[in-house]
Amino acid sequence: MQISLTGRTALVTGSTQGIGAAVAAGLAAAGARVAVNGRDPERVEKAIARLRDDVPDGDFTAIGADMATEDGAAVAYETVPDVDILINNLGIFGARDALDIDDAEWRRYFEVNVLSAVRLTRMYMPRMLEQDWGRVQYVASESAVAIPAEMIQYGMSKTAMLALGRGFAKRAAGTGVTVNSVLAGPTHTEGVEEFVRGIVGRDLPWDEVQRTFMREYRPQSLLQRLIQPAEIANMIVYLSSDLASATTGAAVRVDGGVIDSILP
Repeated sequence: MQISLTGRTALVTGSTQGIGAAVAAGLAAAGARVAVNGRDPERVEKAIARLRDDVPDGDFTAIGADMATEDGAAVAYETVPDVDILINNLGIFGARDALDIDDAEWRRYFEVNVLSAVRLTRMYMPRMLEQDWGRVQYVASESAVAIPAEMIQYGMSKTAMLALGRGFAKRAAGTGVTVNSVLAGPTHTEGVEEFVRGIVGRDLPWDEVQRTFMREYRPQSLLQRLIQPAEIANMIVYLSSDLASATTGAAVRVDGGVIDSILP
C-alpha cells in the first residue's frame, strides 16, 4: 500500500521518545508536517534532531509544553491551530500496590492520560468537522482490557481511552472524520525497559529480563517478546491515511496477541 499524508498536519503528544517518536517519524516519512511535543523544549529540539536523521526531508515543528495542562494545550493550539491528524499518545505508567494508590494519584492518571486527550480533541475536532476530514487517535494499551494487577490506575486510564474513541467517533458520525483507539501491547521503550527491570531485576542481562517478564507477567503474549515502537507506529500511520476511511469507533489491536479474545 502507498500511504501519502502530503499536505496534512499532525500533532503527536508525548513524542520525544518511544512510541510517540516512532509515530512522528512514520507520519513524517509519509509526507505529513509533524508537531513534536514534550514538556522540555530542549528535549523536544534534540528529539527533532534525531528524527531528522531518520527522515532527512521531514517537516517538524517543536511544541515544548505540558499537554496535561490547559496552558500547554493553549501553546499547542497557538503553534499549530490547524491539525488534521491528532495522535493522543501522552501517558504515564508505573507499578503500585492498588491499595497504596491515593486520591491524588488517581486524579493524576486521569488528568494526564485521559483529560489531556479530551481537551485536545475538543480543541481540534471542530475544524476537522468543518473541512470534513480528520483523524483522531488515542494510544491505549492492552492494559485497557487485561487490567494489570501491578498498575490498575494505568489500566483504568486506558480503558477510559477506549470510551473516548467510541464516543467521539459517534460525535463525528456521518463525516470524513474518523476516531479510533489503538491497543498497543507491551512495547520496548526506554520507560518500559526501566519498568520491566524494576520488576524483574536490574542486574540481569536484558534478554533474560525480557524473557522473564514476558513469561511471568505477560504469558498470554503470542509474540513472546516486546513489540518495537515502529510496529505500533505502522498501524497508527495507516489509520491516519485515506486508506482507513471506513475504520472509525474501533479499538484496533497491535498487542502481539496479549488480549486473549477474538474481540477487544
